[in-house]
Amino acid sequence: MKRIKVSPAWSFEDESGQRLDPQLFVLLAAVHECGKLTAAARLSGISYRHGWNLLNRWAAFFGADLVTLQKGRGATLTALGEKLLWAQQRVKARFEPQLKSLASELNLEIQRNLEGGSPLLRLHASHGYAVDLLPEFAAGLQLDLQYTSEERALEAMAAGACDVAGFHVPTDVLSERLIATFRRHLQPRCHRIVRFINRRQGLIVRPGNPRAIAGLADLARAGVRFINRQRNSGTRALLDELLRRADVASAGIDGFGSEEYTHSAIAAYVAAGMADAGFGVKAAASQFGLDFIELASEHYLLVCHRSMLKRAAMIRLLRNIRSEAFSAAVARLPGYSADSPGEVQCISEVMPWF
Repeated sequence: MKRIKVSPAWSFEDESGQRLDPQLFVLLAAVHECGKLTAAARLSGISYRHGWNLLNRWAAFFGADLVTLQKGRGATLTALGEKLLWAQQRVKARFEPQLKSLASELNLEIQRNLEGGSPLLRLHASHGYAVDLLPEFAAGLQLDLQYTSEERALEAMAAGACDVAGFHVPTDVLSERLIATFRRHLQPRCHRIVRFINRRQGLIVRPGNPRAIAGLADLARAGVRFINRQRNSGTRALLDELLRRADVASAGIDGFGSEEYTHSAIAAYVAAGMADAGFGVKAAASQFGLDFIELASEHYLLVCHRSMLKRAAMIRLLRNIRSEAFSAAVARLPGYSADSPGEVQCISEVMPWF
């Protein structure tokens, strides 16, 4: 089945209407990864000559070099080159969940106009690297995957606006507020939990950890800048509880009121040098070449009404995520592990405190 993808794009434009070539961002990312212009051009699918001309053209556009070339030492991004690369990464990270949700809606509308469509499964979920794999493991069904906060996902499932909700539960650090949220939306007699994955959360810091951040207390030190997740996210709820237990006052953390909406956006913010630390999953830190200090682990779970387990779309999803291929894909995500994916349990088996 052909699937539409929606990707963010942005550009600089000067007074004459000259626009920045999107290929430049591909080349800058490759230079950052490879450290050599020859290898970077090859990875970008362009010739060395074209790569050289591209860098020169846009160096003239900005009036400053984007890459430093040194004989015998390869290529490195200048401060401006790094800022451009991380700005592009921040745009992508910030809007990616919304764009993927939009793409899912468009694909669903296309399928509705085709004969012999597969059964539909509506999944609303908190954004994450593992749940992002699900469209690749949707053989035999139409997956309408919409990203939202975990509480809104649970509300939608309880109201019948979606078939399955995805949310995460800390393994050890659980706040009364989070317990109240689950009790408000989950009904042990009606709902069933589908096990999915485990993931690690912690502090995302710059390479080499130049601020020597060892734990939450260090976030309140003078000169340490922090970037936070939005208030209604499960990750923010986890951080708030960790701070409470560590007796660290959020008012003393520089940047606590600054928010981003995804793990990758947090990592991109730190990678851009705009913050010294953020809070998120290990996979986000690895994606941007950052260091990670583990502080907590979580179960990421799926929940549905027990009647859904008999429907063709749900049966096929369970079959797909029980596969060795899915567990192998999860294992490739740093800080993630398969957690008996597809195993169905009662709420009390997963949440004995419920």
